[in-house]
Amino acid sequence: MSKSYRLAILGATGAVGTELLELLESRNFPIADLKLLASERSAGRSLRFKGENIPVEPVSDRAFENVDIVLASAGGSTSKAWAAVAVAKGAVVIDNSSAFRMNPEVPLIVPEVNPLAAANHQGIIANPNCTTILMTVAVWPLHKVKPVQRIVASTYQSASGAGARAMAEVKAQTSAILQGQPPVAKVLPYPLAFNLFPHNSPLNDLGYCEEEMKMVNETRKIFGTQQIRITATCIRVPVLRAHSEAINLEFETPFSAEEAREILNSSPGVKLVEDWKTNHFPMPIEATGKDEVLVGRIRQDISHPCGLELWLCGDQIRKGAALNAIQIAELLVEKNLLQPSKAYVSS
Repeated sequence: MSKSYRLAILGATGAVGTELLELLESRNFPIADLKLLASERSAGRSLRFKGENIPVEPVSDRAFENVDIVLASAGGSTSKAWAAVAVAKGAVVIDNSSAFRMNPEVPLIVPEVNPLAAANHQGIIANPNCTTILMTVAVWPLHKVKPVQRIVASTYQSASGAGARAMAEVKAQTSAILQGQPPVAKVLPYPLAFNLFPHNSPLNDLGYCEEEMKMVNETRKIFGTQQIRITATCIRVPVLRAHSEAINLEFETPFSAEEAREILNSSPGVKLVEDWKTNHFPMPIEATGKDEVLVGRIRQDISHPCGLELWLCGDQIRKGAALNAIQIAELLVEKNLLQPSKAYVSS
């Protein structure tokens, strides 16, 4: 990556936006120029990058001129409003929202899983949902050896998935409870401190919430097959940062825990964390700030001869959002894929 690129971060002042800044610096992404874009409300602030204060500009048509890559982390409505504008100006947009994930013309990429799909972009590439990213990084290496027939996922999702304000709210609720005061919920629908509740995204007619269906539909798209049977239950838990997932996998033939452990121990983006003597397995507190998805407690499913159980934890803001986006940008640069295969036409 000897060439330098002109980048813009849309949603620069949010939790994912600030993480993008940190990772761009620590990974030394080749940047010739950096624009920080946000709403009018956040414009005028400045953020530190490589020892300099960079002003935050209000997003506008002109803000995307002379930009090669846009890392968007400002929410679906903002992405729908500005992604096509940025592409028309000549930029490639890597979008962290759900706006384009299921669009058949937009690649949905986890670099450890389906990097070749990036070659088919038309100016926009979608970053999957955080829970989907973490799960697919761990399941894909096993799926390549023996195709998975069924996935049953149970997630334990941290406050960070609802943004920086939700994280602050959990801290305030914890302090209130410890002082004998009632917890107040404004960002999340219910108090999360010392509590948990099913994910509050909208429910469909089958009783599955939007978050659960993201795991179903996105995983099938990323894996390139509609044949995997997938079900999920998503729960918000009183953890500040890093999601956890219990994954049950069913294969056509038996898959030994020993073989799975050996495969995952050498898989990109995965760190095996298992100490059976001390009952030490992945924990969100240890996954926080880490690039890898921590995987462990791999064992046979005693209820099914072809079943396998595993437990994982991953930093929702990092690999679940910002890091995956930057890895996509690195992939585009490394493989010389910044030019779209054809022009994106917004619907």
